[in-house]
Amino acid sequence: MKKKYIIALLASMITLGACKKNFEEINVNPVLPADLEPSYLFSNAQFSAALPNYYYQPMIVQQLITPNTGVLEGGNHNVSYDPNTNITFNYMYRSTSNTSGAIVTGPVVLLTTVLDKLKDQPARSNLYNMARIFKAYVFMILVDTYGDVPYTEAGKGYLEGINLPKYDNQQDIYNDILKELDEATKALDASKAIEAGDLFYKGDIPKWKKLGNSLLLRAAMRYSKTDAAKAQQYVTIAVNGGLMQSNADNALIQFNSTFNSPTGSWFQATERGNIYLAAPFVEYLQDTDDPRLRVISVKYAQPANPLATVGTENTNPADQLGMPLGYNESTISTAPGFPGRLGAGYAYSQVNRRTLGKIDIPEFYVTYSQTALLLAEAVQRGWATGNVATLYANGVKAHMDQLAQYDGTATISEDAQNAYLLAHPLSPANALEQINTQYWVSSFLNGNEAWANFRRSGYPQLTPNPYPTADASVKGAFIRRLTYPLREQTVNAANYQAAVAHNGPDNLATRVFWDKE
Repeated sequence: MKKKYIIALLASMITLGACKKNFEEINVNPVLPADLEPSYLFSNAQFSAALPNYYYQPMIVQQLITPNTGVLEGGNHNVSYDPNTNITFNYMYRSTSNTSGAIVTGPVVLLTTVLDKLKDQPARSNLYNMARIFKAYVFMILVDTYGDVPYTEAGKGYLEGINLPKYDNQQDIYNDILKELDEATKALDASKAIEAGDLFYKGDIPKWKKLGNSLLLRAAMRYSKTDAAKAQQYVTIAVNGGLMQSNADNALIQFNSTFNSPTGSWFQATERGNIYLAAPFVEYLQDTDDPRLRVISVKYAQPANPLATVGTENTNPADQLGMPLGYNESTISTAPGFPGRLGAGYAYSQVNRRTLGKIDIPEFYVTYSQTALLLAEAVQRGWATGNVATLYANGVKAHMDQLAQYDGTATISEDAQNAYLLAHPLSPANALEQINTQYWVSSFLNGNEAWANFRRSGYPQLTPNPYPTADASVKGAFIRRLTYPLREQTVNAANYQAAVAHNGPDNLATRVFWDKE
């Protein structure tokens, strides 16, 4: 019996020894990737940055509006409502589990990881520099929205165990953004590996160079009120490097019926009957006989119903009626000229769900239209050479052409474009106002950029939202920034307090550094 036990023990030891010898090989899942491919992380960063904050930016610049309180509260009533003020912050920085347990990661973490993986791989320098350029884009949005934000320590929870990152000085961040855009764009090299997983251009290096320089122009123009010398310095670098030349250079993601556009989905989802075009936007397009109104705006017979059952669709520009600002669901019926209700909705104009409100529309990040208009302003200011009137016309026509990318029925004929420009030529005396008002129209559905340029330029000349119980800091004024997430006040309290001490009060009135009064 004793002999049997010894034999069994020896056999067991031999088996254990064999398992230990091949332990790693045996216990590696052959179909589970041990390390994610950087191009996959990069394309996910592009995709995940497509979510705008519909509750603030487009409502602050008076393009969209809702009277409703509750989950839609925000820029419509000039109040700070944490579930909506925190959207941009949370989605850009996030690395959390969703309700199904899957890890949902935002562009900051993804891009930081890409840069860490590729920093010592010169053969893939193009992807490395594309990530630098897109990271600059992401942090422009974050600084423009909040001011000081985590930057040098951001996205390093997995890499370095930094879970409570410090907030960096917003001016320092912008200085680095300028440097990164300049260096990374110049470092792109068409003779090196082409990264076809790129969602914008499939790795096309000449187009990425145009994007990098066009973003550098955008960042440079942010300094127009605070540091004209720096603005001109980087405008010159951007122009000399080569800017976008046509809509073929637009940075966009074309969504489809499987991967839906966040913006299109919002106009088609449960709140579809509660979101309206704002009166200032509709009235400007009407007053100027802008042909874009016909393809952007519609009055539905049944605003809240799904597209298949909306009933009559009226796109006649003369019949469009934007919703006025300053009301809630209880008081909107007292608005002058109130058109009444249509079922669960109101008889005001909405975004056309067959054109710009489809689920498969593209999301535009940076466009030729925006770039041409910024360059027109730079030339007008004497910071670049060129013909201001031509650049202005090119920017306007480019946006009109761009609408056809949403849907073929949104095409605006060349005759209609030329007639519009003939009726509204650029006036040297009012050039800055005309250029930046057109930038406002050109940035429709790109709320982050429309709001940033409105604060920078002061155009269009809008009247502040008159909502009677607005936040005291912005009553009778415009929202200049969004407040930090409440979670940061408790979880990352020390760094939050340091940011507020430098930034100024954590309210809607505190201006970011380039938004000089």
